[in-house]
Amino acid sequence: MATAPSNGQNSKGNMWVLDQKLDQPMDEEAGRIRDMHREKRLTSAAILRLAFQSLGVVFGDLGTSPLYVFCNAFPRGVDDPEDVVGALSMIIYSLTLVVLLKYVLVVLRANDNGRGGTFALYSLLCRHAKIKTIPDQHRTDEELTTYNCQTYEDNSLAAKVKWWLEAHAYKKNTILVLVIIGTCMVIGDGILTPAISVLSAASGIKVNHPERSNDAIIIVAVIILIGLFSMQHYGTDRVGWLFAPIVLLWFVMIGVIGAMNIWKYDHSVLRAFSPVCVYWYLRRGHNIWTSLGGIILSITGTEALFADVCLFPVLAVQLAFTLVVFPCLLMAYAGQAAYITKNKHHVADAFYLSIPDVIYWPVFIVAAAAAVIGSQATISATFSIIKQAQALRCFPRVKIIHTSKKYLNQIYIPDINWVLLILCIAVTAGFGNKSQIGNAYGTAVVIDMLVTTLLMIPIMLLVWRSHWTLVTAFASLSLLVELTYLSAVLLKVDQGGWVPLVVAVAFLLTMYIWHYGTKKRYEFEMHSKVSVAWILGLGPSLGLVRVPGIGLIYTELASGVPRIFSHFITNLPAIHSVVVFVCVKYLPVYSVRSEERFLVKRIGPKDYHIFRCVVRYGYKDLHRKDDFEKMLFESLTLFVHTEAVDEYYSDSTNVVTTTNVSTSSSAVDLTHSSSVDSSVPAQSYQSDCQVRSFGRNADLTVHEELEFLNKCRDAGVVHFLGNTIIRAQRDSHFLKKIAVNYIYSFLRRICREKSVIFKVPHESLLNVGQVLYV
Repeated sequence: MATAPSNGQNSKGNMWVLDQKLDQPMDEEAGRIRDMHREKRLTSAAILRLAFQSLGVVFGDLGTSPLYVFCNAFPRGVDDPEDVVGALSMIIYSLTLVVLLKYVLVVLRANDNGRGGTFALYSLLCRHAKIKTIPDQHRTDEELTTYNCQTYEDNSLAAKVKWWLEAHAYKKNTILVLVIIGTCMVIGDGILTPAISVLSAASGIKVNHPERSNDAIIIVAVIILIGLFSMQHYGTDRVGWLFAPIVLLWFVMIGVIGAMNIWKYDHSVLRAFSPVCVYWYLRRGHNIWTSLGGIILSITGTEALFADVCLFPVLAVQLAFTLVVFPCLLMAYAGQAAYITKNKHHVADAFYLSIPDVIYWPVFIVAAAAAVIGSQATISATFSIIKQAQALRCFPRVKIIHTSKKYLNQIYIPDINWVLLILCIAVTAGFGNKSQIGNAYGTAVVIDMLVTTLLMIPIMLLVWRSHWTLVTAFASLSLLVELTYLSAVLLKVDQGGWVPLVVAVAFLLTMYIWHYGTKKRYEFEMHSKVSVAWILGLGPSLGLVRVPGIGLIYTELASGVPRIFSHFITNLPAIHSVVVFVCVKYLPVYSVRSEERFLVKRIGPKDYHIFRCVVRYGYKDLHRKDDFEKMLFESLTLFVHTEAVDEYYSDSTNVVTTTNVSTSSSAVDLTHSSSVDSSVPAQSYQSDCQVRSFGRNADLTVHEELEFLNKCRDAGVVHFLGNTIIRAQRDSHFLKKIAVNYIYSFLRRICREKSVIFKVPHESLLNVGQVLYV
C-alpha cells in the first residue's frame, strides 16, 4: 500500500491544483478561422497614383534639404572649387547608400504591417523574442491574426540569436534604452526640422532684399511656425490633397534649375559621380572632416520617411523615390555645386542666388510651401511615434485626438504639439542662423540612423532569417557611413550640436522613469495577487452582502485576483452582485481586430457571478467615443449565450471570444473543438432564435441570467480603479528617490487618468489607494 503524503503537503497540493483549474488561461486558438491580413493587390495605375500622393506625405522633409546643405557644409566659405566637387560626391553617395539602398530598399520592408519607426521595429522584435521588460504576454496573444511570429530550429542562427537576447535582463533593458534613444531623436527632428526648414525658406526674402535685417527674417519664420503648429488640431485631411502637387512642383523646379546651372556654369562637376572623389575629399584634412556635419543634412528626413510610410504601399514609396525624388535631388545638388565653383563667396545663399530672376518669387513661394509640408511630415511622425511609445507603456498617458474619419493614422497630441512649438521657437530665435541649427539637426539625424541600423541587425536575423553574410554586409556598410558622420557631428557639439542631446536626455529620463514605474506597479500586482481558490472559498456571497449592481475591477493581470479587490472586500462589508475583472492590455502589434479584442471567461460556479474580461489593443488602435461599458456588457451577454450552447452539447468549455456587436445578432459556431478553453470566431455566431431551439432548459438558464445581468446593470455600474502610489524605500540611493518620489510622481499627476481614457463617469468611479515601496 502506498504511503499517503502528509496533510500539509496534500492540502498545499490540492489548493494549487484547484487554483489552476479555476483560473485557467484564456486559450482562444481552438476553432479559430484565421483570416490573415494580406496586402491588397493593386493595379499599376493605383500604385502610380499612390506613388504620386506619397510625395506630399513622405518626402517633404528630404526634398527641402537643398535649402541649407551647402551653407552648413561650408559656413566660412569655399577656398578651393575641388572641395565643392568632393562635397557633391559625398552627397551623391550618401543619398545612394543611406537613403536608396538602406532605407528605401531594405528598412522600409521592416515595417510592422505598414507602420514604421523605431517602436515598430521594437514591436517586431518583441513578437519574435521575449524581450519585453514587462512580461505580460500570453500564448493566446500569439494566436492573434496580426501577431505573426515564427518558430526556429534549435541549431539555427536565428534560434541562437533569440536565446542570446532572452538570456539576461540587461540585454532587454539595453534594447529598450536603444529604442527610447531613437524615439528621442525623432522628437528632436520634430523640433529642428520646422526650425531649419522654415528659417531657410524665409531667408529668401533677405537674398532679394539685402537691406532686411536678420531679426526680420527670424520674426517671419516664428510667425510661420506659430501658424503651422496652431493649425495642427485641424489635421491635414482637408488640405492634404494639395501636398503632393506642391511637392512634385518643388522637385521639378529644383531639378530643372539644377540642370540649367550645370549647363550654364560648370558641367565638370559631374565627375563627382566617381567614388574616387569621395576618397580624395576625405584626405584633404580636418576642416574637410568637419564639413561632413553639414553634408549629413542632405539625407535628413529619412527617419520621417520610415515613420510616415503607414499610408502607402512600400512599392509606391520606392517608385516615387527612384523616379522623381532621387534624380531631382541629384540635379539640384549638382546645379548648386556648379554655381558655387564659379561664385565661391555666395555659398551661404547659393540656392536662392542660383535661381534665375524671372522665376525667383514663384520658386520662393513654392519653397516656403514645401518647407511647411516637410515640417508637417516630421510633426506627424513625432505624434505617431509618441502614440506607439505610449501604447507600449514607455510614455506618460497624453490626450490623443483623431483628426480624420477617413485616415486612422492622422492624430494630434495637444500637449506634445505645444511643447514642440515652444522648443522650436526657442531654437529659431536663440540661434538665429542656419549653421548652428544645422549642427544640432545633423547630430539628431545620425544618431537616429545609427539606432535603426542596430535594430535592423536582429530583425534581419530573426524576422527575415537572412544569411549572416547579408546581415554583415548591411551592418558593415551602414555603420561605416554613419560612424563616419557621427565622428564629424561630435566635433560640433559646442556649436549647436548639444541641443538634440539635451532634448534627448530630458525625454529619455521621462520615458525610462515612466516605464520603470509602470514595470514596478505590474510586478507588485503579480506578486501580491490573491488566489482565485481563496476567493471562491468564501462562498457565493464572498462573505459579504451582495448588493444589486455590477462592479468592474480594473487590473493589469490576466489571471488571479488583484490585491485591490481583496483590500476592498476586507475593509468594506458589501460588494456588487456581479463582479468583472477587466484587464486592458496593449500588445506589440499594430492593431487588434475588433472580433478578437474581447476575451470573456467565467470564474467559479454560476451563482458567484464573477467574470474576467481581457481587452486587447495594438499601438495603432484608438479608444473610440463609443461607450466602453456598453461594449463590455455586450461581450458578457454574448458569452452567456455561447456558454449555454457549449454546456448543452459538450459541457467542456467556458471561454469565448466576443465581438462588439448587439446581442440580437449574436450566434454560435457548433463545430468548434471541445477542448478546454477553446473559442469560436465571432463571425460564425448564429441568431438568438437558433440558440433557443437547442433546448428549453438551456434557454431558461440563459434567459434568467441575462435578466439578472440586465437588472444589475440597471441598478448601476461602478468602476474600481487602483491608485498605486510608488515611493522609494528609505535606504534607497538619492538618485532613485529623486526619480521615483519626484519625477515619476510628477508625471503621474500630469498624465491623463485611466477613467478619462475609458470615458468612465465621475459618479461611477471608485479609486482604491495603495502605497508601493520600491
